[in-house]
Amino acid sequence: MTILVTGAAGFIGSNFVLDWFEQNDEHIVSLDKLTYAGNLENLQPLENNENHIFVRGDIADEKLITSILNEYQPRAIINFAAESHVDRSIHGPKDFITTNIVGTYTLLEMVRNYWYNLDGQPKKKFKFLHVSTDEVYGSLDSNDPPFSETNAYAPSSPYSASKAASDHLIRAWHETYGLPVITTNCSNNYGPYHFPEKLIPLCILNALNGELLPIYGDGLQVRDWLYVKDHCTAIRLVLEEARIGETYNIGGRNEKANIDVVRALCSILDELQPKKDGSKYATQITYVKDRPGHDKRYAIDATKLESELGWMPQETFESGIRKTVEWYLSHQDWVSRVQSGEYQRWIDKQYQ
Repeated sequence: MTILVTGAAGFIGSNFVLDWFEQNDEHIVSLDKLTYAGNLENLQPLENNENHIFVRGDIADEKLITSILNEYQPRAIINFAAESHVDRSIHGPKDFITTNIVGTYTLLEMVRNYWYNLDGQPKKKFKFLHVSTDEVYGSLDSNDPPFSETNAYAPSSPYSASKAASDHLIRAWHETYGLPVITTNCSNNYGPYHFPEKLIPLCILNALNGELLPIYGDGLQVRDWLYVKDHCTAIRLVLEEARIGETYNIGGRNEKANIDVVRALCSILDELQPKKDGSKYATQITYVKDRPGHDKRYAIDATKLESELGWMPQETFESGIRKTVEWYLSHQDWVSRVQSGEYQRWIDKQYQ
């Protein structure tokens, strides 16, 4: 048996693939375009694993997707492939439309044709799991209840709008063609292999390099933080046990303001790698102009997943953020290789 994982060299995708092989030995075909945030080094621990096959390619490549499906006959598809950075989508939305909408459409069509031609149990048991985000729901006020699966979509950025569009395509292909799909919408992930343009890894690495820690606006934007390995556990459970055609929210039940997140990681760094001059890392915090359309608060109600499938996050924010800081401190070679080329040019452009 085989599953196809798209976006497998990215942050969440690579964590999922690595965790998968810690749980079982079912084959995985990993597909990734290896753009700036797709890092093949993330999958290096599987270099000699005969049950893992890596293919470099684009979900919008019809011939490649068809070839993979026909050759490996996967029992399921897990679609992590996406452009996923809000700031990048503001500066250049076209890539987000191309990958998140056109790419998802192309993948759906190739998978629909593959599924249609299956017979018997392979067709009956086939699943397409689409991994999405809580940002499709828009923003919450401080007293609003968390997002549930019935919240209306109200995306605020080109990124979240493109992901909302992909979610609608997934639903439509199920309703119209009967394709057996499941959608998950997760809150902010953090943990190992996180590309250093996002808040937590950016601030960890800037702190260690003696650089400023840029905080948008007043820093009081609230996010629900989900440790990536808890997310991976949820995805495995959804793949095997969730109801076809349903949507499941995945959240960490850890609402934190951005400024509090940065202060927490600074405190851990003060403990684990204190600065030679005795000063605190928090003195490097600086406030920068807020980005356009910045959502004030996200929060996820994961009751449906918890009650139907028995999933609960295992990490608190305090335990997860400590593990994350420790990982970056112990993987400086990975960090130094990532901090080159296009990544560095992006940081210079965004935070100059």
